Amino acid sequence: MSAVSRAQTREPGEVFGPRMTLFADMLSVGLATAAACLPLLTAPAALSTACAVLRGVREDQPATAGRYFALLRRRLRVGDLVAGLVALAGALLLAADLALAGAGLPGAPVFAATAAAIGACATVIALRACARPESLTDWPAALREAARDAARDLGGSALVLLAVATAAVCAWMLVPLAFLAPGPLALALTAVDIRSARPAAAYGEPQRGSPA
Repeated sequence: MSAVSRAQTREPGEVFGPRMTLFADMLSVGLATAAACLPLLTAPAALSTACAVLRGVREDQPATAGRYFALLRRRLRVGDLVAGLVALAGALLLAADLALAGAGLPGAPVFAATAAAIGACATVIALRACARPESLTDWPAALREAARDAARDLGGSALVLLAVATAAVCAWMLVPLAFLAPGPLALALTAVDIRSARPAAAYGEPQRGSPA
């Protein structure tokens, strides 16, 4: 049986196919992630957990809000809060730099463009780190691998920025969508991370989880 036919197979009495079920699960995980992000310092851990839950779908693990909160409770530690503090400080610093650039200081256009470029690169690396499996236990390792992925897979990094822009536009157009946006964003980050692993395997580099 082909992959397409398996994806379209439904159980007797099932109204929606597996793809619609995954979409609904993604939205429930997104709502759970939005709730977990409310303290702000927990945002990196919340998004990392969402990516881990959605990644588990490939292994036939349930992508439910219950499993999400169970995994979040097990993995939440001081390092996650430190990661959240660093992320929050970086966001505030970038906002302050852009505000100073908008105040009409000398060289403001160049300063604003530089700050925006640095902010975009930092955002890509941080988000790609959330999608890395290492982020569940070791944030420094996740950031190192994410930086390598961002430099090696420029197309994936562009997709990450596109996903962030899409989520921001949706939230701006209709505020309640902001509570659903983490689900599609986590799914996009997970897909980009899985996608970036393929070129490494194609060029004979060690795959994740395999001995070097």
